[in-house]
Amino acid sequence: MRFVDTNVLLYSISTDPSETTKRDIADAILVARDLVLSAQVLQEFYVQATRVTRSNHLEGEAAARLVDSYTRYPIVPLTSDLVSAAMAAQRRYRISYWDAAIIEAARAAGCSTLLSEDLASGRDYDGVRVTNLFV
Repeated sequence: MRFVDTNVLLYSISTDPSETTKRDIADAILVARDLVLSAQVLQEFYVQATRVTRSNHLEGEAAARLVDSYTRYPIVPLTSDLVSAAMAAQRRYRISYWDAAIIEAARAAGCSTLLSEDLASGRDYDGVRVTNLFV
């Protein structure tokens, strides 16, 4: 199983001509059946997709429909255990809490691959390796 970070979902809805290649890559990723997301990823997607300062932002209902469609994948819930693991990972890896929470959600789901461009591609976080397919 591969864990999908928020940027993959955001690229899939991009209408920016400079992000056409990234949108195509995101679309190709999202047809796979071996993907996992988390409640955090769904929340971040909704907030960023509807942000009025985003060019071609989505209305709330459209973004909510997309979030609903993403529940076809397994979703890692936000739990107190996940928060604790993320706080420990933040200190251990010296990264932001939000990045640590993504890593720990991937770990909780049993994913060895994290698809993201927000962390260093190839970096291994004790069994969760970051892969950036957008480079």
